[in-house]
Amino acid sequence: MPHPDKNMIALGIRQPWAELILRGTKTIEVRSKHTAKRGAIYVYASKKFGGIAAADDAIVSHQLDEEALPRGLIVGTVEIVDCRPCEPADAAATCVPPSYLENHFSWMLANPQRFDEPLTVRFLPYGVWFYPWKRRNGRSRRGGERPV
Repeated sequence: MPHPDKNMIALGIRQPWAELILRGTKTIEVRSKHTAKRGAIYVYASKKFGGIAAADDAIVSHQLDEEALPRGLIVGTVEIVDCRPCEPADAAATCVPPSYLENHFSWMLANPQRFDEPLTVRFLPYGVWFYPWKRRNGRSRRGGERPV
């Protein structure tokens, strides 16, 4: 089991998207805001499931066992290598239909690494970004992404 890097930040990602990222199938994460973050991050499989019809479609099309997907755990790492506005051509890499991409951003992902055993977090997510094994540093910032 890997030793957690307490200074590495995690991103909460709902299933089945976390699984598809670790498989290298989903190479773009769709978000409503731009990010300047680059480099390796932890992939936290959120406790909540996808929440959109495309998630159910992904379960079927990728032959996933929804009940077997880990939730509420750090399941691996991935690198954020770029960020740009979504384009309709991103649909395949995001695993969602083009209609979901309008007015969103494509967070380009690379080098997914699955952990042999998922890791339990000490601190639960408190926003888009969180530190799984230490308290947040500095003062809280409302209304935007925490700079990392």
